[in-house]
Amino acid sequence: QVQLVESGGGLVQAGGSLRLSCEASGRTFSRSVMAVVGWFRQATGKEREFVGWIRWSGGSTYYADSVKGRFTISKDNARNTVYLQMNGLKPEDTAIYYCAADAVLKATPAISQTWRYWGQGTQVTVSS
Repeated sequence: QVQLVESGGGLVQAGGSLRLSCEASGRTFSRSVMAVVGWFRQATGKEREFVGWIRWSGGSTYYADSVKGRFTISKDNARNTVYLQMNGLKPEDTAIYYCAADAVLKATPAISQTWRYWGQGTQVTVSS
């Protein structure tokens, strides 16, 4: 079993920054189980939206157009933690942010249903 725990959410003014963390643990956790970690977000009344992903091996990343240039995903192998650094935040970035993990990168990583493991989410609110 793998647990993902997000933290770091909060209230920030437009133009500000936040860094979210996604820590992985569990009795059956291994780096191979979560070879890819993704970030999604869901605003009230909207569908869950893909934000980006990172591979544990090599650290390659990919971002949705809506966050490219503002958000950065990184990892800390020693802490089994993936980060989402969010700069230049806008009110439309307000959402619950979730991390997800899987053993392989699926052909359609932007589809939330393709990811196996999920965290509980952390709220990010950006005021105008």
